[in-house]
Amino acid sequence: MTGLGAVFRPQLAPERLRSVARIADETGLEELWLWEDCFREGGISSAAAALAWTERVRVGIGLLPVPLRNVAVTAMEAATLHRMFPGRPIVAVGHGVQDWMGQVGARVESPLTLLQEHLEALRALLRGERLNVQGRYVTLGDVALDWPPAEPVPVIAGVTGRRSLRLSGALADGTLLTASSTAEDVRRARQLIEEGRESTGRAGAERHQVVVYLLTATGADGPTRLQAELAAEGLGSVQGLGAAGDAGAVAKAVQRLADAGADTVVLQPTGDEPDPEGFVRFVAEEVRPLVP
Repeated sequence: MTGLGAVFRPQLAPERLRSVARIADETGLEELWLWEDCFREGGISSAAAALAWTERVRVGIGLLPVPLRNVAVTAMEAATLHRMFPGRPIVAVGHGVQDWMGQVGARVESPLTLLQEHLEALRALLRGERLNVQGRYVTLGDVALDWPPAEPVPVIAGVTGRRSLRLSGALADGTLLTASSTAEDVRRARQLIEEGRESTGRAGAERHQVVVYLLTATGADGPTRLQAELAAEGLGSVQGLGAAGDAGAVAKAVQRLADAGADTVVLQPTGDEPDPEGFVRFVAEEVRPLVP
């Protein structure tokens, strides 16, 4: 079955998260995703609150920019969430927006090397290993978690470029793709991910999960809002992006991405969505029954 989720966008004030999270939980939505966009809301703090306010919905952080965090801190926070809320947090890490990284003095010469070192160390720490690492960016001396997760924790990489997608296949347990991904982009990403998995002998292992955001607008003004946001992102001329209209139209767009290789599709409202709570209800109660 194709997984389905919705995004709580950080254009909303943090205090709005509680009502949205509770509706996601009450309506049976599988996943609620949060963003750590500079300079809005913290990913870990928002996720911890959403998990505490709910009982069953999985909460994804998409994503934590690795230049902003020491990998030991990322591991500590991810492990803490998983021990307190087993099986419900979803942690994705990635390069971050390079302009934002520059604004805070965290931009590195080789984002790919940093992500590789971060992924390797993060997954090992979450497995309970003790590390001594002297990398280009990651340095750890006799570091291990006192409270590693009780169960294996998947780590997702949020990436887009060809080399980064191969890296995700080689080192991560899943890949998060942005809402700028068409169905053809998802197919291409799957191919590059598999190339990475083959390079490290992981091709026959458990399926690599691919999560894709889908920009979605509902209501009478949905098509107008969708096109306005795509144009603002410089994507107005790209065919096959986003979904607007009723539940049937949105479900068809979800199915196109699933057919291309997405395991989970997360509906991303426009930044000016007038009813975030209603959007979550729409996803859970109207779109979900139409998605196999």
